[in-house]
Amino acid sequence: MHPKGQTVIRVMEEMAPPSLAVPDDRIGLQLGSPDKEIRRVMTALDVTEEVAREAIARRADLIVAHHAIIYRPLRHLRTDLPAGRLYEHLIKHDIAVYVAHTNLDIAEGGINDMLARALGLEQVSVLEKTWSEPLFKFVVFVPPSHAEEVGRAMFEAGAGHIGNYSSCSFRLEGTGTFLPGEGTNPYIGERGKLEEVRELRIETIAPQAALGRVTKAMLRAHPYEEPAYDIYPLSLEGRSFGLGRVGRLPREMTLKELAERVKTAFDVPALRVVGPLDRKLRKAAVLGGSGGRYVQAALRAGAEVLITGDIDYHAALDALADGICLIDPGHNAEKIMKRGVAEELGRRLEDLGFQVEVFPSEVSTEPFRFL
Repeated sequence: MHPKGQTVIRVMEEMAPPSLAVPDDRIGLQLGSPDKEIRRVMTALDVTEEVAREAIARRADLIVAHHAIIYRPLRHLRTDLPAGRLYEHLIKHDIAVYVAHTNLDIAEGGINDMLARALGLEQVSVLEKTWSEPLFKFVVFVPPSHAEEVGRAMFEAGAGHIGNYSSCSFRLEGTGTFLPGEGTNPYIGERGKLEEVRELRIETIAPQAALGRVTKAMLRAHPYEEPAYDIYPLSLEGRSFGLGRVGRLPREMTLKELAERVKTAFDVPALRVVGPLDRKLRKAAVLGGSGGRYVQAALRAGAEVLITGDIDYHAALDALADGICLIDPGHNAEKIMKRGVAEELGRRLEDLGFQVEVFPSEVSTEPFRFL
């Protein structure tokens, strides 16, 4: 069975929720229809004419890209010019393009986590927080005979996580009252008779994204026709999401050693370095793309080096003055997403029972040449 485009998009948006994207980012389906059948998906950092020709040759139905092909408003669609010619190639060959940009940067398991894993960073946390997940208190009243079943169902649906602890809840015994009316089929008691029954109040915690799943799981497991339950918003913050990652290097190393490690991990032929090459480092920050404006965030996080692309002259001078080292492997280091997204998206679609080939683009879109 082959999925429709909208199914592949739904899976991608589970991996990189659109709500995580920074305001006004150009993400989502930018070309094509969500209703077409998808047999082959190609992942790409950029969609250039060469990448489009590759997609045509490899019979891709959908390109999942990191950088948008439509970023500024279109003034025309002239096919004698590069942008229009690119769209023409894709449309004529019925190739859709879906874009996951800053939402893929920010998402757990996204580009910045891929970069951090490639470097072997430990005790990793978010560098620059952009959003914290709202938390809710979920309360349900259940007969003791079904407390374990209902609790387990809610935990499996995503409730009960506090830090590194799972299956967290509080239970309190009390008396529930109800009067079954006409047309009811009560699990306990009789129609028209006021009942008093022993019940347990189960309290747990759930992130906003899981509320729908937790509610459905509870209703399926609960024996009552009309379970009594409450959902309260909390002032507590849940998981933090944001740009970049910061963590401990697997061992102390010099700036020169780390630079060589970056070249290998990110598969780049050359990079720029700011700082003394013999400086010993233990804590590093990494941010895919253009991260020069996050030097101060790296300093606040206690990082001794920031690894990011597109560092400009003045940012480098400021970093030197502030005593933080910089390693610039270029913007194209984000190409790590091609294989990472292909593997994860392919695995998730296979787990859902779909037959679809997901593969990374083999074209290099690095515009610079190193002499």
